[in-house]
Amino acid sequence: MQNRNPEIEAHRTAPRGLLLAAFAAIYLIWGSTYLGIRFAVESIPPFLLGGLRFLLAGGILYAWLRFKGVPHPAGFHWRNAAVVGGLLLGVGNGGVNWAEQRLASSLTALLIAITPLWFVLLDWLRPRGTRPALQTMLGIVVGFAGVAMLLGGRDGMRQNAVDLSGVAALTIASISWACGSLYARYTPKPESSFMAGATQMLAGGALLFAVGLISGEATRFDLTGISVRSAWAFAYLTVVGSLIGFTAFSWLLKVSTPARVSTYAYVNPVMAVFLGWAVGGEKLTARILWAAGVIVLGVVIITTGKSTPAQVERKAVDPRGTKPKNMPPCIEEA
Repeated sequence: MQNRNPEIEAHRTAPRGLLLAAFAAIYLIWGSTYLGIRFAVESIPPFLLGGLRFLLAGGILYAWLRFKGVPHPAGFHWRNAAVVGGLLLGVGNGGVNWAEQRLASSLTALLIAITPLWFVLLDWLRPRGTRPALQTMLGIVVGFAGVAMLLGGRDGMRQNAVDLSGVAALTIASISWACGSLYARYTPKPESSFMAGATQMLAGGALLFAVGLISGEATRFDLTGISVRSAWAFAYLTVVGSLIGFTAFSWLLKVSTPARVSTYAYVNPVMAVFLGWAVGGEKLTARILWAAGVIVLGVVIITTGKSTPAQVERKAVDPRGTKPKNMPPCIEEA
């Protein structure tokens, strides 16, 4: 009897219209959230923005799942969600929010696009890590070459108005996102991927909100000073970016293959650059276009790489002795 790949079978049975809509959602929505954040932080403090956004989105999703009868997460699930949510959203998304007060959304998206490179390197450096294949190493070199092209040279720094503190924050954010993705990959999670996302949003949102309070954002924040554009951006990020985008992504992981889903990793930065220019009025230079092409090429090389037999054998069983869920190469969802 011929063996069948359940992922491919699921992809064949999923309605084509829904598949196209879900892919369009993660391509367009997650590519647009960088510009949404830029508009939101114009009059909303960055950490309170992230905290309120994820507490609201996570709370809505959690309440809906419990209403539908999804089991309450165990204590260790909440503990793991606190770590993952803290790394992905607390440091990762918080760093993006803070940096976009200083950097253009297009530049932010391109710097965050190198997250899969950090993921591969950290997965290699961890104990009993997976050594990347030659093609993956090539992708890493190409990707970082694109970043060097984006930031290199005094003329380029002046032309792109690059704030080094913002670049540092995005570097920390992308490394933290890669660390959180690795931790999530090898630790127990609720059976429902939606519940896992809800707990992570609640944990990460709580951390961001706490940072906002400790840093004094609440005392400086004037609710009446929120601009209409920032208010609409906040609503868009919460409902469309977090709830709809996340739901589409989680569903695609079940009905499509990781290789197909991972294509969002190199579509999102291109979409962010285009929207930043077309809608946000951000300057688009030849340097940015060339750097974007090189960075995206590096991500494509990594995401299309094939595992060696040794890597496949190591990945077949996770530390708990169970088959891990397939995960596409990670990139930060802003």
